[in-house]
Amino acid sequence: MLLNGSNIEQTRSYNRRVVLEAVRLTGPISRAEIARATSLSPQTVSNIARELETLGLLRNDGRRRVKRGQPPKDLSINPDGGYTVGLQIDRQHLIAVLVNLTGDILQRRDIVVENPVPAEALPLMAAVVEDIVAQAHLARERIFGVGVVMPGPFEVDGLTSVGPTTLPGWSGIDVSAALTAHVGLPVLVENDAMAAAVGERFYGAARDLQHFFYLFIGTGLGSGMILDGQPYKGAWGNAGEIGHMIVVPGGSPCPCGNHGCLEQYVSLHAAFAALHEAGKPARSAADVGQLFDDSDPDLTRWIDLAAIQLRTAITNIENLFDPESILLGGYLPDNVMTALLQRLEPLNPSVSSRRDRRHPRLIRATAGTAATALGAAVLPLFAMMSPRLQMLLKSDRTTADSAS
Repeated sequence: MLLNGSNIEQTRSYNRRVVLEAVRLTGPISRAEIARATSLSPQTVSNIARELETLGLLRNDGRRRVKRGQPPKDLSINPDGGYTVGLQIDRQHLIAVLVNLTGDILQRRDIVVENPVPAEALPLMAAVVEDIVAQAHLARERIFGVGVVMPGPFEVDGLTSVGPTTLPGWSGIDVSAALTAHVGLPVLVENDAMAAAVGERFYGAARDLQHFFYLFIGTGLGSGMILDGQPYKGAWGNAGEIGHMIVVPGGSPCPCGNHGCLEQYVSLHAAFAALHEAGKPARSAADVGQLFDDSDPDLTRWIDLAAIQLRTAITNIENLFDPESILLGGYLPDNVMTALLQRLEPLNPSVSSRRDRRHPRLIRATAGTAATALGAAVLPLFAMMSPRLQMLLKSDRTTADSAS
């Protein structure tokens, strides 16, 4: 069973999302199979499917070939039923992608920037949105929204805009409102790790996971938590800043003001620092990958030390959140990521050490270095298509209030 729907009329919006999720996860799928998977009545499924076909979100794939009996008509997500734009901005790059409903990247722009400030970056972001939509020759009403990914944390005293992972000058800027005013489309803003987690939930290795923790190794170290199929963002949107978990008391100083934070040992910035100390000024992920190919002993030493700290962090995450799996992804070169994953095994014992597991404790993310840009584009789709229990509870409360 995928999800349990409700046949109450006031929850129609929720049920539409349930049907979309069933088709997205298991399509092509017949109406009868959707009804069985969601506990919705066949008539409810038929009505919603007809509505979603009319809206262009679902398409009829024709009748399935069967040996006997009436062949069912299959439904699947219509790739051209709508589109979203994803923007990823950091200290050096602005990446924009145009994505259809099945996650295909139709347009991409890579623009070099240097410590972009809002007055310059916001018009540039708006211009690139207009450019990729125009180049794709799409009707504007089929663009569902824009997702923006920026390095966090957001609005934290003494930490926002400080250190190698953040964007100086953006504190206090309502990016969503400012960019919406420029482009006239809904805009959602998220940090890079959470956006990558949402992208993996929609199109990647976490498609059938409801509870997982995504560790994102970028310039720093971030994470995204998906609980009950939904992102957990915390009270101020900064849940998952695992890079600032102290793992070595009194250890290396961190821009956050503490010492011994995890990202001082596990991140591209940490790799650069270790190599620079050894007289090898690597400045990019490609440099790190080349050093690995050259069997550089200082890089090997950094991978070994990073694995020790990360293995401990994984144990703590599992004991604290009891996820189905932990995903590991980000900007490390493929060869370095493979080596790190190998060194993490065997993992320490934790509450996740179970014989009845359906998935490995540690899974490599599939989106690679495109994870954040794709995750940004997924944000509007996730908001539109993913079933949210809060929606159902709100509807139930509204019904109860009306009855009283």
